[in-house]
Amino acid sequence: MPRYTKTAMLLHWLVALLIIATFFLGLSMVAIHGFSPTKLKYFSWHKWMGVTVFALAVLRVLWRVTHKPPAKLASIPDWQHMIAEGMHYLLYFLIFAVPLSGYFYTYAAGVPVVYLGLWQMPAVMAANPELKPVLQNVHYILTMTMAAAVVAHALAALKHHFIDRDVTLKRMLPL
Repeated sequence: MPRYTKTAMLLHWLVALLIIATFFLGLSMVAIHGFSPTKLKYFSWHKWMGVTVFALAVLRVLWRVTHKPPAKLASIPDWQHMIAEGMHYLLYFLIFAVPLSGYFYTYAAGVPVVYLGLWQMPAVMAANPELKPVLQNVHYILTMTMAAAVVAHALAALKHHFIDRDVTLKRMLPL
């Protein structure tokens, strides 16, 4: 069975777990009313995770460009391959767009991003109170789109594994 490389698997699962954790941390932090040390800590962690997702996404794309993925399974109809390819393009776009939109939103709010509390990331823009709510909304919409795409991607993998009983999921599992 042709499989993805160990590096591709590692990057896939690291990014997936970080996206899920970042999503739920984001939901938790915005549910905290008012301004508190806990909320501030969660916002910092959320930003750090977003920067990490972005960096891993860059590595993932570089790996994908330089390492050919396994061949398509002949047992899967062409229309499903086309949908899967479209979903992968959407996910790659969102893996970059969500952290970038959060980054721009943070700077529009006038708050620096200090990665791991150690390194201040470059300021991409000055504080902009008019743009802040627009970027907040963009970040929210992209995030919810990503959540839906991740769920659809996971459900498709499970469908292939449990219903179609093909090796689609196994090719990305490090077993």
